[in-house]
Amino acid sequence: MYSIDISKLSKKTGLPASTIRFYEEKNLLKSIGRSGLKRVFNANVFEQLEFIALGQRAGFSLEEIRSMLTTKGRFEVNRESLTARANEIAQRVKQLIAIQRCLEHAAKCNAEKHSECATFQKLLRIAGKDQARKHKTVSSAAVKRR
Repeated sequence: MYSIDISKLSKKTGLPASTIRFYEEKNLLKSIGRSGLKRVFNANVFEQLEFIALGQRAGFSLEEIRSMLTTKGRFEVNRESLTARANEIAQRVKQLIAIQRCLEHAAKCNAEKHSECATFQKLLRIAGKDQARKHKTVSSAAVKRR
């Protein structure tokens, strides 16, 4: 069975050894023993680290990621949770595209003052509605937690 010590794992992944130890402390990874003073990991540790990275990029907490890992280091994804997160990301992408269009228009707009540009004003109103909707959602979630 292929194994790798923590220093080689750190070099191959670019992650500091301290991060790998932290992940182990949080039960995201499990070493299979030691070689001298160095922790040794099973070959599937690369897949686990990639899964952790994907989860973090998707906005999952380490606890949420840990809940998707089995005791053998494999992952069992919660499809509902992933679908919900994918929908959140899609909504955020739409918002970012709207912001991008607003900024691009403002940069190219020929109006002497942006306050005189109907297109820019429309884009501002859309951005304001998105912000109000986001604030309302956050406020509703806070009330539900109480």
